[in-house]
Amino acid sequence: MTSLRVGFGYDVHQLQEGRKFTLGGILIPSEKGPIAHSDGDVLIHAICDALLGAANLGDIGVHFPDNSEVYKGIDSKVLLRKTMDLINDAGYKVVNIDTTVNLERPKLKEYISIMQTTLANILKVSASEISIKATTSEKLGFIGREEGLAVQAVALISKEL
Repeated sequence: MTSLRVGFGYDVHQLQEGRKFTLGGILIPSEKGPIAHSDGDVLIHAICDALLGAANLGDIGVHFPDNSEVYKGIDSKVLLRKTMDLINDAGYKVVNIDTTVNLERPKLKEYISIMQTTLANILKVSASEISIKATTSEKLGFIGREEGLAVQAVALISKEL
C-alpha cells in the first residue's frame, strides 16, 4: 500500500535593480533580482515549503532560518538538497511538483526546460514530473508594478507502507 501526501508552498520577494536573478536553480538575465537572505530563489523556496508541508516537517524557515549566518547568500539548490534529505529520511519520495511563477519580467519561456531539468536532478525525478508555469499580474499590484514576484507550488509525495 502507498501513502500519498500533498503539500502547498508559497514564497514572495521584493525585487531590486542591480541584483542577480536566480530562479529554479539557474541565473536568468534581468535588470532586477530578489532581495533575500539567501540567493532569493523563490521557486525553490516555494517547492521546499510544499515538500516540507506534505511530509508535515514544518517549513523552510524552521529548517533554514533567515537570521542564520549559515544561510546568508546560500545557493537555494543546497536548501532543496537538504530538504530532500529530510523528505527521504522520513521515507518519502517525490511524485510530482506543480508550480506557478507570477512576475511581469523577465519572460521565462526559454528558461523553463532548463529549470525543470535542474530541479529534477535534485529531486531525483524525471523533468516531466516538474511543472513550471509562468504568468503575469496584468500590471496590477506589486507584481504588476515590477516591485516583486511570487511563486506557488504544490508537491505530491509518496511512501510505501
